[in-house]
Amino acid sequence: MQAQILKANEAEEYYFEEDCFILELSNSPADPDVSIARVRVMPGVTTKLHRLKGVIERYVILSGSAEVEIAELPPQPVSAGDVVLIPPLCPQRITNTGAEELIFLAVCSPRFTKNVYEQID
Repeated sequence: MQAQILKANEAEEYYFEEDCFILELSNSPADPDVSIARVRVMPGVTTKLHRLKGVIERYVILSGSAEVEIAELPPQPVSAGDVVLIPPLCPQRITNTGAEELIFLAVCSPRFTKNVYEQID
């Protein structure tokens, strides 16, 4: 890995099959230990139940309000400043319960690649 500044390019945001929009902020084979993506979930949308194989994921809620479901825990409300810790193979999904977009960072270690994503429902 080299020292560098990565600039977000809004034009690179894409719709992901999980029912959310993803902007990869840092995800490169040159930095395999971690990836960071900005996630946007529209009001009223629940992402698909899924899990990640071999990857720890953390949601850092930046704005909006939501209800998160992870493992066998009861659904929990989350809002700006909250961090959700998700172990590998842990079923997860999030519902935007507010009137505004839900925006959070998905920080994965090791880095996220599409082959680790496994849809459950």
